[in-house]
Amino acid sequence: MRIPHTIRLRSQLTAFLVLGMIIGCILYNAIFHASYNHLLLENQDLLIQLKQIEEDNKTLKKYSTQQTVIKEIKIRAEQQDPPLDSLIIKEILRKVGRDVEVLRGRSVYEIDTDSKLTRALLNSKTYTVRDKDYSIQIKTMLVAESVLQIWISISIPVR
Repeated sequence: MRIPHTIRLRSQLTAFLVLGMIIGCILYNAIFHASYNHLLLENQDLLIQLKQIEEDNKTLKKYSTQQTVIKEIKIRAEQQDPPLDSLIIKEILRKVGRDVEVLRGRSVYEIDTDSKLTRALLNSKTYTVRDKDYSIQIKTMLVAESVLQIWISISIPVR
């Protein structure tokens, strides 16, 4: 009866050990990056909400005695057929929010002239996020209970 060489068995065990360590590192790295990406998205959401709430708080304090002014502005993006990255959508919403901030404090009864101006200025406006251009289109503007709600659609412009 022949006894197998232990050198061959050792090299195979060593190869399996190294392969297991590499696969373990890859899995750990993938899990780490997925959790970090989730944390980054959640942090971005919370920062946008915090900024929106701070602006709303300032406006509510400023216009607390007036009932017929726009106190809050909420911007929503409609779903796209090829879904965009949520960070890109949030960045575009933040930039649009900066552009429509001039409507805050305006009278609700004069919103028709302001909405026409806003629609003319922002329709097909191009925003650059992460070195890519995105075009927006205002779908709906609605004022209810001193809250201006704007629905926009985001698309990649065709050149």
